[in-house]
Amino acid sequence: MLDLILRHCTLPDGRANLDIGIADGRIATVEPALAATAHEEIDAGGQLVTPPFVDAHFHMDSVLSYGLPRVNRSGTLLEGIALWGELKPQLTQQALVDRALAYCDWAVARGLLAIRSHVDVCDPRLLAVEALLHVRERVKPYLDLQLVAFPQDGVLRSAGALDNLRRALDMGIDVVGGIPHFERTMADGAASVRLLCELAAERGLRVDMHCDETDDPMSRHVETLAAETVRLGLQGRVAGSHLTSMHSMDNYYVSKLLPLMREAGMAAIANPLINITLQGRHDVYPKRRGMTRVPELLAAGIPVAFGHDCVLDPWYGLGSGDMLEVAHMGLHVAQMTGQQAMRHCFAAVTETPARILGLEGYGIAPGCRADLVLLQTGDPIEALRLRATRLAVLRAGKVVSTMAPATAALSLPGRPATVDFRHRPGTDDSRRDANTPYGNVQKRC
Repeated sequence: MLDLILRHCTLPDGRANLDIGIADGRIATVEPALAATAHEEIDAGGQLVTPPFVDAHFHMDSVLSYGLPRVNRSGTLLEGIALWGELKPQLTQQALVDRALAYCDWAVARGLLAIRSHVDVCDPRLLAVEALLHVRERVKPYLDLQLVAFPQDGVLRSAGALDNLRRALDMGIDVVGGIPHFERTMADGAASVRLLCELAAERGLRVDMHCDETDDPMSRHVETLAAETVRLGLQGRVAGSHLTSMHSMDNYYVSKLLPLMREAGMAAIANPLINITLQGRHDVYPKRRGMTRVPELLAAGIPVAFGHDCVLDPWYGLGSGDMLEVAHMGLHVAQMTGQQAMRHCFAAVTETPARILGLEGYGIAPGCRADLVLLQTGDPIEALRLRATRLAVLRAGKVVSTMAPATAALSLPGRPATVDFRHRPGTDDSRRDANTPYGNVQKRC
């Protein structure tokens, strides 16, 4: 007997009317009309079941700190960095833990069960490192938190930052980070890339650098990152985050850069909500959007993930932990409105970041972890259109969050009394009882 069966599921690849059998926290089988019995059943009613959302780029040490010590009045990247510098001396470990745990609750409710968070290591106390290592252990039963040692003020520019970064890795931080464009000179930026990649190679770690988060087309540290990846044999373990200078680069140079990144086996991580908010601030009109060249990167065979980056912090006064909102913005900014392009945007917050993070057992196949999300929608494109309700979120085969379906009750003469935002006239896609939170749950002893 299985622990749980999800009946009548539609999967992101379009396969429909499948049953997912779960035992011991893993997917045991995926097949139509599964004959087995289980202690519990959930009828998905033909709706979309997906592996959980994954955020490839976030800053959990600053989350929910908006307004501390003051509001970012200009809304710019540089004022946000200055504000964070003002806030760091006032931080307490308990406040960091409390805010991070609160955000993890938001994440689980949104079906976001894996996050890569950068952690500032330029404070010699390493308060944020200690706090998020504690949070990582606290949330492990229901969320995968991968931590990046991030020298926010520059690993060469900030006194003691390199030593702090090494200490953070010794304490158990997972990934080596950097910010080469924030070093004092272009030469220092290139030197920081070489230094940090060598450190990652020595320790057998992954690399994820804030690379060229600027409107300056001459900020080209991603080229050095690609070269060092090849030189040190780090292929498949390196990601460049933001890459916003690529938005402004000369097309001829980009035609050289993309094959170098592909050769290096690099991944790219764009942050649509924040890139479009912080970039182009010195422009009048025309005003640059700032986000990196997502369609061109994908066409060159480079994996692209989307990150949330910020939620209610010195850089961004909005956000809710909803990766469908992130993908929805990415779709619009990159003008990815073709059918396949929209599916790439859904993959950019699910399977692609899962590969970049190296998540074990991610997916919907026998042997995979039974981490799943039931959405109030029939397919990934509609999920993006509606930022679909997460009807149920499962971790290791256990329901950890539920939401009521999104419907509206109308009082209009001669019109239906309820609205289902999924329904399109002339179709019959009302395949479930809208009055139940998530299908039909039947428990058998």
